[in-house]
Amino acid sequence: MAKSIMVQGTASHVGKSILVTALCRIFFRAGLRVTPFKAQNMALNSFVTADGLEMGRAQVAQAEAACLAPRVEMNPVLLKPTGNATSQVIINGKPVGVMSAAQYHQGYSLKAFDAVKAALKKLDAEFDLIVVEGAGSPAEVNLKANDIVNMRVAKYLNAPVILVADIDRGGALASIVGTLELLDEDERELVKGIVINKFRGDVSLFMPAVDFLQKKTGKPVLGILPYIEKLGIDDEDSVSLDDKISSGGEINIAVIRLGKLSNFTDFDSLAGESDVNLFYAKTADELDGADVIILPGSKNTSEDLIYLRENNFTEKILHKAASGTPIIGICGGFQMLGEKIFDPHKSESTYTELDGLKLLPIETTFSTEKFTRQVTVDKVDFEFIGSKICAENLSGYEIHAGITSNLTQKILVRENVLGTYVHGIFDNDIFRRQILNALRAAKNLPPLENCRNLRAEKQKNYDRLAKIVEKNFSCKFLKSMI
Repeated sequence: MAKSIMVQGTASHVGKSILVTALCRIFFRAGLRVTPFKAQNMALNSFVTADGLEMGRAQVAQAEAACLAPRVEMNPVLLKPTGNATSQVIINGKPVGVMSAAQYHQGYSLKAFDAVKAALKKLDAEFDLIVVEGAGSPAEVNLKANDIVNMRVAKYLNAPVILVADIDRGGALASIVGTLELLDEDERELVKGIVINKFRGDVSLFMPAVDFLQKKTGKPVLGILPYIEKLGIDDEDSVSLDDKISSGGEINIAVIRLGKLSNFTDFDSLAGESDVNLFYAKTADELDGADVIILPGSKNTSEDLIYLRENNFTEKILHKAASGTPIIGICGGFQMLGEKIFDPHKSESTYTELDGLKLLPIETTFSTEKFTRQVTVDKVDFEFIGSKICAENLSGYEIHAGITSNLTQKILVRENVLGTYVHGIFDNDIFRRQILNALRAAKNLPPLENCRNLRAEKQKNYDRLAKIVEKNFSCKFLKSMI
């Protein structure tokens, strides 16, 4: 039977995912069979497993840190917001419908807990340790009765809980004390310690606060983790987009910040290149200095196509394309580049037909079936903005509900416009560098021959993170879990 440990937070984006990632690496290096787990994710960043099932992206990074292939049992319930307080509900990797927040929390979530228990049963039989991540805060009293991701899981597993607070955003001490105060007595008993995350400065000056916390709450402060620059590990929350920009490079890459933007991790590998200045454009005017414009994935292609028109992006994109600026579309962005989008079931909007940007000779019809699969592009040769691109063995995954006409290969190119359904295509090192060198050539810049090994970099980042956490965490507590 597996042991378990749980990481909960005083709020969203305080560092729960990253701490779970670190613990997975630490315990893996200690020789344990360790797996991550999050009962329920709400995120637009998702991944497709080898067996075609959809799960949250954060658990993919955590699985990589534990040297495991991602599997849907690590995240059995996924909520993908669709707008207007509704989400697509995905159970065990497959969509079961679109529900309002009220429908889900008041009528369905406790049913979904059956999938949570079944997933835990499978993991329990295979692993020594399950590192569990909570969501948001366990003290959200309006959601608590039907919560299936925080204290309900901790109680079910009788798991010791680490409570994390982000000191960088301010109010950390109050958030810790307030969270503990709002928990029931049996829930407070499960909290075995506190972690202060994203600390900057001299720790010795913070020790009076540590003494206060320990006396006030009766809980030990297990770690004070420093703010880590350039972590290089995937995030699941769009709130982290402001941390994703890069600067100083010669190639200006603008990713349009769509209202329903999804899978922004597609572009992390680009942002990590030394010659790239990548930013997320919130206004059409920000596209003026772009060397390439990327239309990213979208959870609601129809609404985001309307968003482009209403916010003057469409006119700007067409003007830039006509003047020779490369345009790249991924998944929903690819669909928008076509002639038409048909939605006979009105699954994404009240419109059954919308004009696309007409930059690619395709039409897309939305269906009730969702396509989720890993894909490989054996060989692709094409010319893009005057450069020949030759790439082989590209890997990635598809998540879309549209059937697209005139699509004879995984990458469609017409003059300076490129579209594909393949998420993660820029994670392929040789392909990414060829595209960037094509952009360099268009600016009369010499090519760069260096080609990063993204997979190796990720493994180094997991080791770096684990070493930092080990250095600033209670060794006694970690050893007790081993």
